Amino acid sequence: MKIEGVWLPIITPFHNGKVDMESYSKLVDYYVNQGISGLIPLATTGESPAIEEDEFEMVLDKTLEVVNGRIPVFVGHGGNYTNKLIKQLKVVEKYKVEGILSVSPYYNLPSQDGIYNHFLQISEATDLKIMIYNIPYRTGRNIDNETVYKLAECKNIIGIKDSGGNLKQSLELLMNPIEDFSNLTGEDASYYHHLTLGGAGGILASSHLATRDFLDIFKMIQENNHNHALKVWKMVYPITTLLFQETNPAPLKYILYKKGLIQSPETRLPITGTSKELNKKLDTLISS
Repeated sequence: MKIEGVWLPIITPFHNGKVDMESYSKLVDYYVNQGISGLIPLATTGESPAIEEDEFEMVLDKTLEVVNGRIPVFVGHGGNYTNKLIKQLKVVEKYKVEGILSVSPYYNLPSQDGIYNHFLQISEATDLKIMIYNIPYRTGRNIDNETVYKLAECKNIIGIKDSGGNLKQSLELLMNPIEDFSNLTGEDASYYHHLTLGGAGGILASSHLATRDFLDIFKMIQENNHNHALKVWKMVYPITTLLFQETNPAPLKYILYKKGLIQSPETRLPITGTSKELNKKLDTLISS
C-alpha cells in the first residue's frame, strides 16, 4: 500500500482518570468523515507511554469498530527494548490493522548498528507494515540517512515519519527518494515545503484542527496548484507553531475540549495541562 496524504496521530481523551471511550468514538468518526488519509491511534500524541495494557486493547478495538474499514489504521508501537516490543507485537497482530508506527529507541542512545538491528528484528518478527519514526530531539539519537536506506531494503519497512529537525538531512532524503518508500513529515511546520519537494504527506498532530485545509493543501500540491496551496498554508501555519509552545498534546486537548469534541482536556502525568497564558492564545484558534 502507498502511504500518502494526511495521517492523523489521534489523541486519547481522558475523563476522571479513565480513557473517555465515548469522546474517542466520536473523534474517530468525525475525522474519518473529514476525509483523513489514515489514522494512527496510540502514538505519542495519543500519550501511549501513559496507556495501560488493558486500555491499549480497548482503544485499538474501538478504533477498528468505528473506522470499519473506511481508512487504513497504523498503531503506535515503539520503545527501547527490542525483545519486549517483539513480544507485544502479538497483541497488535490480533487486530486487523495495516501496520505500526515505531519510534526509534529512546534514552539508551544506541549506535546506528543498534538502531538498524532493532528495526530489522521487528521487521523479521511480523508481516505488518512498518513506518519508522525519527525524532532525535525526543529520543536522544538520530536515525542517519544511511541507516534509513538500509532499513528500506526490508520488505515491510515501507516509510518514515521524519521529525529529524535537520533540514539538510531531510532534503537529502527528499532529493534521493527511495522507490516504494513513503517519506512523510512529522514536523507540522514543514508540511508545505515537504510536499513541494516531493514528500508523500504528513503525520500531523495539527491536522486535528483545520483538517480539510491540510487535506486541500495536499490535493493542490498534487495538482501543481502551488500558489493557491501557499495561500491556504499561510492561514494554517500559525496553528502549527502555537500548538507546540507547550508539551503536545496538552494544547491540542485544550482546544478540542473548548470546541466540544471531548469532555475534558485531561492529560496524564508527567504531562500537565496548559498555562493560562497559552490558553489565551489558543482561544484564538477555537473557530479553526
